[in-house]
Amino acid sequence: MVDLSVNICGIQCTSPVAMASGNAGYGIEYQSVSGFANQDVGAVFLKGTTLEPKLGNKAERVMETPSGLLNSIGLQNPGAREVIRSYLPKLDLSQSQFIINVSGSSIEEYAEVVRLFDQTALPAMEINISCPNVKKGGAAFGNDPDMAARVVEACRAQTSKPLIVKLSPNQTDIAQGARRVIEAGADALSAINTLMGMQIDIHSRKPTLGNNQGGLSGPAIKPIALLKVHQVYQVAKLHNIPIIGLGGISSAEDAIEFFLAGASMVAMGTALAKDPLLAKKSTKALRNTCKKMALHRFLR
Repeated sequence: MVDLSVNICGIQCTSPVAMASGNAGYGIEYQSVSGFANQDVGAVFLKGTTLEPKLGNKAERVMETPSGLLNSIGLQNPGAREVIRSYLPKLDLSQSQFIINVSGSSIEEYAEVVRLFDQTALPAMEINISCPNVKKGGAAFGNDPDMAARVVEACRAQTSKPLIVKLSPNQTDIAQGARRVIEAGADALSAINTLMGMQIDIHSRKPTLGNNQGGLSGPAIKPIALLKVHQVYQVAKLHNIPIIGLGGISSAEDAIEFFLAGASMVAMGTALAKDPLLAKKSTKALRNTCKKMALHRFLR
């Protein structure tokens, strides 16, 4: 038997393949997908959640690009209290590891959302530091190592649960950014979030996205994501910090590349839009690949 289980910050996951935030909703949406069960994946990262409800950005919000997807959802969500009240009770927490994605427009908001979810049964929180800092003119927290560290410090003060910090690839030096958030209290890292991009309709001569720009994901960013994971690993290994790799993963072979670059776990996102069962299929394919390579464990 090939053992694919992985332990992330004391959280035991049956598979190293997870579902990335923003692609699995709040977990309950997948319960209606035929052939899917939450126990088929190692973890489900829930949709990004802010303190108050958000309607999100104006249309269009999602546009396809060559080998990728541009999205500008704008963190549409019902707010932290409503998620805790109406969504979490519908989850069977014995089926998988469900991890909330925390977002905010100020350090204070991040801290308050973390405080609220600290009172739930969820085992960990993923901190999305790519959100815009309203007080600083909209610049993303994750692109400034000092601001990113301050966010993590504020969140750390509100919980003893593991904090997984999702790193932005749009910062100047992602290894430096990783070091700062580790020093501020991060227990694990997710790498990477989407890259910023744009698409223009040559006929209307206007951007196709209602917000002009959005996050680029999908196979187009995989080589970049691999490099960023490798760079982050050079810092993370010194502190024994695990990395969850993501960015264009659409097969077991892609996942193995990320493991070799330094990731302990991977998360699938955009590829799930094409095949909602891909995370389950990839776990099976990964197990078969390990058997062919005569490996009891492929992971670090």
